[in-house]
Amino acid sequence: MTATKGEFFNPAKLSSRDKAEATDHTARAIIAAEATARDKKTEKLKALRLQQEADAEPKAAPAKKRRSPAKPRP
Repeated sequence: MTATKGEFFNPAKLSSRDKAEATDHTARAIIAAEATARDKKTEKLKALRLQQEADAEPKAAPAKKRRSPAKPRP
């Protein structure tokens, strides 16, 4: 059995409306996927930033000793 041209190529042409709908659907799917990836990345970076800020908070620092005021020289 030999392969014919009709088996590999669709002889019916798509209308311009169908082509536009297919392009629109594909573009919207790509944009939605990019938005989802961006939101996930933003949440991940926010969590890391909050964790870093929590780790960087100064612990209860020891109170600094105050110097006594300078005595006047005689």
